[in-house]
Amino acid sequence: MTRTLLTGGSGFIAAHILDALLKRGHSVVTTVRSRQKAEQIATSHPGVSKKNLDFVIVPDISAPDAFDQAVISDPPFETVIHTASPFHFRVDDVKKDLLDPAINGTVGLLKAVRNHAPSVKRVVVTSSGAAILDFSKPQTYTFTDADWNNMTWEEAISNPLNAYRASKVFSEKAAWDFVEREKPQYSLASINPPMVYGPVVHYINDLDGLNTSNERIRDIAFGKAKDGCPLTGVFLWVDVRDLALAHVLAMEKPEAAGQRFLVSPGHYSNKDIVKGIWEAFPELREGLPMGDALTPGAFPPEGWYGYDSTKSKKVLGVTYRPLKECIIDTVNSLKPFVK
Repeated sequence: MTRTLLTGGSGFIAAHILDALLKRGHSVVTTVRSRQKAEQIATSHPGVSKKNLDFVIVPDISAPDAFDQAVISDPPFETVIHTASPFHFRVDDVKKDLLDPAINGTVGLLKAVRNHAPSVKRVVVTSSGAAILDFSKPQTYTFTDADWNNMTWEEAISNPLNAYRASKVFSEKAAWDFVEREKPQYSLASINPPMVYGPVVHYINDLDGLNTSNERIRDIAFGKAKDGCPLTGVFLWVDVRDLALAHVLAMEKPEAAGQRFLVSPGHYSNKDIVKGIWEAFPELREGLPMGDALTPGAFPPEGWYGYDSTKSKKVLGVTYRPLKECIIDTVNSLKPFVK
C-alpha cells in the first residue's frame, strides 16, 4: 500500500483517480477547498476508513506556501498526484482565474514536496493535450510526447480558451523546468489527455455543475443541441476511467519516471456522440440533432492531426474503452439529474 497525496479531490478527473487508488489498495489523502467538499467525498465512499481516505483543506492552491502543511503526513507520503487546476471559461480575469492558479499551484506543490516531504519518490501531474497540440502545424502532422504547444503569453491572455490552453503549457513546462533545475528527491511524470468524457462520480447539485467537457454530452443528449450539433474542435478523446488508471500506473511504475504520456484511443466527433446516444437511448432521439444539424459536429473530410499514444500502452499498460461505452455510461450518470 502506497501513501498518496491527491490534489483537487472533488474534481471530475480526481474523483475517478481516487476511486482507482482505493481499488488498487493505496492510502489517500486528498486536498479540497472546504470541509463541505471533504464531507461530500467521504459520503460517496462509505465504509472507507480514515486510515485509507483522509482530507486536508487547501483553500487557494495559488497562494504562497499553500501546500506546505498538506504534504506532511503520518505515515509519510510516497507519491503525489496533482490534478488541481481550473478548467472552465467563466472567468473575469484570465491571469488571476486560470493562469496563476495553474502555474503557481504546480510549482508551489513541487517546492513543498521537495522541502517538506522527503519520502516522496514520484509526482504525477495532470497536464493536457493542450500542452502538446500546436495548431500552426499542418493537419497531416502526428503529435507525440516530444511536442509542445508554442503559445505566447500575449496569445494566452487574449481570451479564456487560449488562457486555459496556455495554463496547461506553462504549468507543465514550469514543472519540468523545476525538476531539471532543482534536482529534487522525486521523479516526475505528466499525463496529457485531450477531451475527457465519462460518467460523473463526483458530487454535483445539478447538470449546471458539470465539468466543461461533459457539458457537451449533456447538451446533445437532452435537447439543447437539437438545432445544431456543437463544433467538435479537438477530434481526440479519452474516457475518464482510463485516464484515471493512467495516473495511478504512472505513479506505480518505475519506468514512468521522467516521461510524458499522451492518453487517447484516437479520433472521434460530436456526430459520433449523437450516433451513440441515438442507438442506445431511443427515448432521447427526439431531442437529438439530425440531418443538416449534424454537419457542424462531423469529422473533417480532409482528416485531422494524428496523436501517438503508443507509449501509454507500452509503458503504462493502458487499454482504452470504446466511445460508445463511454457515451452510454456518461448519459446514464446524468439522467438522474434531468428535471
